[in-house]
Amino acid sequence: MNIDFLYPYFRLDGLSSFVAAAIGLFSVLTIIYSFGFMRNRHGLLAYYTYIILTAIVSLLAVLSNNLILLLVSWGFLGFTLYLLINMGDENASSAAKKTFIIVGGSDALMLLGIGIIYYLSGTFQMDAIKISFTAYRLPLSVTAYLCIAIACFAKAGAMPFHSWIPDCAKSAPIPVVAFLPASLDKLLGIYLLARISLDLFVMSRALNILLMLIGAFTIVAAVMMALVQHNMKRLLGYHAVSQVGYMVLGIGTGNPIGIAGGIFHMLNNALYKSSLFLTAGNVEYRTKTAELDNLGGLSKAMPVTYISCLVASLSISGVPPFNGFVSKWMVYQGLIQNVTESQSLKVTSLVCLVAAMFGSGLTLASFMKLIHAAFLGQRTNASTGKQVSEVSWQMWFPCMILAIICVIFGVFAYQIPLKYFIFPAIPGVGFIGIWYAGLSTLLIIIGLVLGILIFRLKSLKPVLRTDTVFTGAETILLEEENKVTGTEFYNTIKELGILKSIYNKAEAGFFDIYDQAKIVVFGIGKYLQYLHNGILPTYMVWMLLGMIGLFLVLRAH
Repeated sequence: MNIDFLYPYFRLDGLSSFVAAAIGLFSVLTIIYSFGFMRNRHGLLAYYTYIILTAIVSLLAVLSNNLILLLVSWGFLGFTLYLLINMGDENASSAAKKTFIIVGGSDALMLLGIGIIYYLSGTFQMDAIKISFTAYRLPLSVTAYLCIAIACFAKAGAMPFHSWIPDCAKSAPIPVVAFLPASLDKLLGIYLLARISLDLFVMSRALNILLMLIGAFTIVAAVMMALVQHNMKRLLGYHAVSQVGYMVLGIGTGNPIGIAGGIFHMLNNALYKSSLFLTAGNVEYRTKTAELDNLGGLSKAMPVTYISCLVASLSISGVPPFNGFVSKWMVYQGLIQNVTESQSLKVTSLVCLVAAMFGSGLTLASFMKLIHAAFLGQRTNASTGKQVSEVSWQMWFPCMILAIICVIFGVFAYQIPLKYFIFPAIPGVGFIGIWYAGLSTLLIIIGLVLGILIFRLKSLKPVLRTDTVFTGAETILLEEENKVTGTEFYNTIKELGILKSIYNKAEAGFFDIYDQAKIVVFGIGKYLQYLHNGILPTYMVWMLLGMIGLFLVLRAH
């Protein structure tokens, strides 16, 4: 549907309309949450101005039908992201600089890609562009696609352009993290990737395989990093990266059900990931720490936060009947369809299917760790009931609203989100199997009720006497230093053979594109400093050699 008085510069269709609605929802909830979390902080006028500007410009980017308008909006969002991250803790400045360089560098590639698109199509109007990867212009068209795809990967946080997200998650203000890396940046990055893959270019098998491999690698690599984190916000940051893999993987399948699953997962991820970051903010706000080693037993002290976090954790882990299960299931169906119908994609799709399901299992494992360490287990000095209580309604209300939507979008997936948001954006979706969400939900509720009844009946029996732990003629007091902590659940993974080396290199920044680029740039800079030593005869020699080289080049032509 065209916006008549703004067309051809702006356009509203099935894909952009629900993304725009989601941007509005997250903007309102972030502002409500900020009323509680950011209270009594300095620079609130600037903070709320940046939040509102970010929301407005995000809408412009989504509704843009002109590549130049899209580019300007996209670049402005990188600037507001830098300013908002800078309002965090003492490490926020370095995290903001890292973010600005990675995202800004990818924006430069996006500019190059748009220039090539204009050269190939002769227009900046997005709905008038349809570039195929034909032989005579294959290098240019592939270059254009990859340049814009890299900008999408950097914005959404797909590997290897992901490293700014965990740093941002740890140092930026929690409302900013929930608003941008967790929701808006994911929506914008995957929206544009879907737009160029579905509308601007005619995809080839090779590019579909590339997207699927990037998606599968992002899922597994990021969740392996999340598994061993001890900081709650950094753990969630790596999961924000891992979930992007499902979205890229779904789009890479190239069939309607997989693409619809990837787009639906984009929306679902923004819902539960934003809720998770906001609940982490609630915990940090009350306990003054996000270190899982110093948390525990918060479920009774902060029940609304706990329930919201539990629902969002089950959603991101793909547990039915929550929304994350439905979108992951659709991505799996897209991969299965490739396995059964496409010989050229069969092996790749099968490998990616295994990786996606394996990643989902590890996601559940890491959130078992988070829930146990923060809300269950034994209380610590930082989380005693006397010191901790539930946060104000401005802070728990957005978390609860997002958790409720996660339930609704899972139980009534066909009736609401798929019918009104996803299917209008991705026509031609077919299903390999049928998911009876209502029946499954009813059976789960019956199972929970029976479990509660059995527990109650068991509690009618005489209560056993409890005592201190007795081991080998030694009485062990489960004090603070001896408490069972969820953070130790998977520490042995870091000591397993080749994984130990990989984890050590990851912690040292070996796989961080920013750190590696910094080493290269500084190395070249040191070499140039050596050449430019301030001695005039040395400069004269370089000038003479340059003139000789230029003369030889001109003579050759």
